Amino acid sequence: MGNTCYIVGAGGVQGVSVSPGPGDLVIAADGGWAHLKELGLTADIVVGDFDSLGYVPSHPNCVTLPTEKDDTDMLSAVRLALGRGYRHFVLLGGLGGRLDHTLANLQVLFFIARQGGRGELWGEGQRCTAVTDGTLTLPARAEGYVSVFAQGGDARGVTLEGLKYTLEGADLACTFPIGVSNEFVGEAPRITVERGTLLVLWQV
Repeated sequence: MGNTCYIVGAGGVQGVSVSPGPGDLVIAADGGWAHLKELGLTADIVVGDFDSLGYVPSHPNCVTLPTEKDDTDMLSAVRLALGRGYRHFVLLGGLGGRLDHTLANLQVLFFIARQGGRGELWGEGQRCTAVTDGTLTLPARAEGYVSVFAQGGDARGVTLEGLKYTLEGADLACTFPIGVSNEFVGEAPRITVERGTLLVLWQV
């Protein structure tokens, strides 16, 4: 999938561990600057209006945004990295806390998927991603939950393989959460959607 852009937001990062490699990019989005030491990371770029942090960090690559804007700080960081050619994203500090910000970060995953990329939102013991017109393969696990939801309209041709409850070419409606609490069974699950977008959440 190529190099990865790690974006650290202002939410909790407890229990999360990452190890960026050569060519990867680390961006602190506003209050995410305060979490860098906890994660053992050094930011390549800092982005935000810094209303959460309360001050503008002293950093050679600091992008200060206006407080009144359409994009969230997380989305602004994603746009910046997309412009630099990154298509694989790991978003940290974006789950829990304020529900509106969690929902906004889930929408950022959909945005990334619609740009032909893949974003993952990591929290303590859980991850989530969005898949548009494609297939996602998860690592095999002996136990744990996997949930799949249609987003932004109905999802057509959904196939679930390697899970306790399988589907083949089904249509999922965004008004009916039938995909909640599926289960790992020791195989590497394959989740496919022929047309539309799926939100996939799983335990790690």
